[in-house]
Amino acid sequence: MSNAELIWDLVDEHREEFIGLADRVWGMPEICYTEYRSVEEHRKMLEQQGFRVTDNVAGIPTAVMGEAGEGGPVIAIMGEYDALPGLSQVANIAEPQPVEEGGHGHGCGHNLLGSAAMLAAAGLKDWLEKTGTPGRVRYYGCPAEEGGAAKGFMVRAGAFDDVDAAVTWHPSGVTQVGIANSLANTRIDFSFTGRSSHASAAPHLGRSALDAVELMNVGVNYMREHMPPDARLHYAMLDAGGVAPNVVQGFAKVRHAVRAGDLATMQALVERVKKVAEGAALMTETTMSWQVVSAVSNMLDNDPMKRAMFDNMQRLGAVPFDAEDKAYASQIQATLTGADISNEYLRAGVPEKDDTPLCDFIVPLEARGVSMPGSTDVSDVSWAVPTIEARVATHAIGTPGHSWQITAQGKAAAAHKGMIHAAKIMAGTAVDMVRDEELLAAAKADHAVRTAKTPYVCPIPEDVHPPLQPRPE
Repeated sequence: MSNAELIWDLVDEHREEFIGLADRVWGMPEICYTEYRSVEEHRKMLEQQGFRVTDNVAGIPTAVMGEAGEGGPVIAIMGEYDALPGLSQVANIAEPQPVEEGGHGHGCGHNLLGSAAMLAAAGLKDWLEKTGTPGRVRYYGCPAEEGGAAKGFMVRAGAFDDVDAAVTWHPSGVTQVGIANSLANTRIDFSFTGRSSHASAAPHLGRSALDAVELMNVGVNYMREHMPPDARLHYAMLDAGGVAPNVVQGFAKVRHAVRAGDLATMQALVERVKKVAEGAALMTETTMSWQVVSAVSNMLDNDPMKRAMFDNMQRLGAVPFDAEDKAYASQIQATLTGADISNEYLRAGVPEKDDTPLCDFIVPLEARGVSMPGSTDVSDVSWAVPTIEARVATHAIGTPGHSWQITAQGKAAAAHKGMIHAAKIMAGTAVDMVRDEELLAAAKADHAVRTAKTPYVCPIPEDVHPPLQPRPE
């Protein structure tokens, strides 16, 4: 399909540069707040494209912002580039094979996410210049989406205070306007301190912090019957106290994640989890302390922006995958279960299609699938400014998120086509927000109604700061 609009032509002019950026970031997977090489790649590309660059956004060394244009509304286009631990995988094959045993990998497609977002920003920059339209575009390079809540810290620091609207996307198995059903989420570390002793000679003198952690986990599990159905509770052992069974462990630490459909419900559940922890400490005669690590809000919708984005999707059409793309996607699907594939259609709310390894359709705006929400720090931006998110097909239908299969497909031709498509959708939506004053006003009015009853309060306590990591030697 030939581009019918100037903005899409401008995006296409930069496609090879940004495919290269996506592939370079894929090859240097870095996790939560360690994205020093990835942010440097993004910073260099911003400079190359002629953006005015701001480093250390919100005091975070792996966050960057580039701005272009003058006057007019400010449109933010948000990208990410953090990877996940343990998902190292050789590209373009259909069997698990790590590049580095135990290494990191882009198992959520953020190498594509950041590159497409900056490509959209570059296209919008060129469009503003060529058309002489007043307006500013900002690319926000955001680290640590996977558990680090960087955007929440950025919002709290005022990085989005003068933004009029924000646009982003995420790699997916289907192409659709994002549905605002993400969960508010907080991660809290619970530390228990007891008294070490010889587990055989003097067990009566010890007070086991490990027992306290185990009792807390049991108590939290009993909460599951007595909480809203959309709430979620998870935990991970951070410090079990040691590996010697003949020692009564004097210290242990566990991280609990609490999710719910809105901030108020999440905070109520957090208070209950704290009481369980207090009870575990009381039963074991240990002391307990807790510390919030990160937190994100639930996502807010924006109907005018959803309609604008959907219009761009319809005019652009489905991602132009070819037979070779579909052949590789079929190989990936062979590693999945039927339930994996059905699950994708259930979430999208559309009938399942046979012999369709890659999405050749656009999910209708009115489709309502089965709610299977996660959490994202994009949500905090959605409370600060009108925000919209696209989901664009880049991998085989049914591919689970956070999997080796996502990493394997992260440099495939289909992934590159999907990211270019996503950039065009975002850039087209951003152009609409710049040139249509009524649309932007309607988006702001929608946002004002949604936040009127419950104004935004950042869920990250003021005394909690980003868990910054040192630059690797």
